[in-house]
Amino acid sequence: MDTIGLAAALRDAVGVERVLTDRAQLRTYECDGLANFRVTPAVVVLAESRQHVVDTVRLCAENGVPFVARGSGTGLSGGALPHAEGVLLVLSRLRGLGPVDADNARVVVQPGVINLWVTRDAAPHDLAYAPDPSSQLVCSIGGNVAENAGGAHCLKYGFTVNHVMGAEVVLPDGSVVHLGGPAPEHPGYDLLGAFVGSEGTLGVATEVTLRLIRVPESVQTMLVGYRSVEDAAGTVSDIIAAGILPAAIEMMDALAIEAAEAAVRCGYPKGAVAVLVIELDGPQVEVEAQFAEVERIALHRHAFETRIAADAAERALMWKGRKSAFAAVGRISPSYFVQDGVIPRTQLPEVLADITRMADEVGLRVANVFHAGDGNLHPLVLFDDAVDGQAHDAEALAGAILDLCITSGGSITGEHGVGHEKRSKMAEQFTADDLDTMQLVRCAFDPAGIANPGKIFPTPRMCGERPGPRTGEHPLQAAGLGEVF
Repeated sequence: MDTIGLAAALRDAVGVERVLTDRAQLRTYECDGLANFRVTPAVVVLAESRQHVVDTVRLCAENGVPFVARGSGTGLSGGALPHAEGVLLVLSRLRGLGPVDADNARVVVQPGVINLWVTRDAAPHDLAYAPDPSSQLVCSIGGNVAENAGGAHCLKYGFTVNHVMGAEVVLPDGSVVHLGGPAPEHPGYDLLGAFVGSEGTLGVATEVTLRLIRVPESVQTMLVGYRSVEDAAGTVSDIIAAGILPAAIEMMDALAIEAAEAAVRCGYPKGAVAVLVIELDGPQVEVEAQFAEVERIALHRHAFETRIAADAAERALMWKGRKSAFAAVGRISPSYFVQDGVIPRTQLPEVLADITRMADEVGLRVANVFHAGDGNLHPLVLFDDAVDGQAHDAEALAGAILDLCITSGGSITGEHGVGHEKRSKMAEQFTADDLDTMQLVRCAFDPAGIANPGKIFPTPRMCGERPGPRTGEHPLQAAGLGEVF
């Protein structure tokens, strides 16, 4: 079926007003938060119910048409990059947020629900939703599930996968299954664990059961200024080594601080080469004792200024600079490339020094802002599109930083996912046998390979292929739909 015929069938199934084919409208959806890569989809479907999702996916399956699910479009790895001959299935209108089950500390939501709305509705019950990406004002739960999003408080509370109890999923053939459920544990294979973080390659979530946490009795936040990155990074390791597990330890270097001050006037310590935002929560007596120890460790590492938030307003201001850092970099650079890698936190001083050296060698600047407690780096590579070659140099530097993460014993992604951007790096982190095993899981869910194709894996493989090194040209290469890295 050609695009015209598919669009007509989709209009019959979900309604004329929910199917977009006008090129000007389609271009609205040509990229996610990573604007470096752009593809205009053939058709966009604005789903408003589970049945719309089922009908759309089933039509795609019957006609061998690829589809890509999209939430708020805030992803930073090209995970929601459309397919030029496929359907982009937009879920942002599925915003049902069920009543909070306070007794069992859970809530059922649809994928278009905004992250922050969950905590807003849970707050009257003294409950909260722990995963808090910096984009939580706009990112959707469906996207968080797809990418296994984290956030500032993932150090203590874990990522999205630790807070999803169950999901209603439309499989790539249009059938509906339920993974997990309201009970804490389930027999059999952990298919829910495989689905969370699968980046839309195993199906589409139409309903998610989320675990809520009790709001802690006490929360204390400290802002610490340093004259050197090494001292700030050393403080992070010393805190964890002391047996203290903060809710969050966030770090920003001088360039990131400069950007945040220009954007939101957060009032961070003047002259700081690096700052830490450290937050502890829990029983009041425990928090007070641990806070005193954290302050002692910071001073031992030559902190020149420490501030303790006196109230919620001061705490919000401390976090405002950190939460706005990505967007704030636009104040000091025409363009920037956001990266996301992980290293052992004990390697922070050496890796940050290497990043600075690598940037100097190619004449670029890198602003570092990251979840220091679990070694999740977010280097922002600054460049100017108007200067010939700088965009290419910035992309190459971002890739080299991922190589550095791998050689340091880390990973190519902490929370942004692999998507389109990092798929070539998967073969550097994993062996061919590792990748073939992952493909077996993918093919079990999606034997036709139509769910978000071209993402995560460096070489497109079809179900039924013999595992092992590839020989000859793959049919997808011949068709111009794939490439070998």
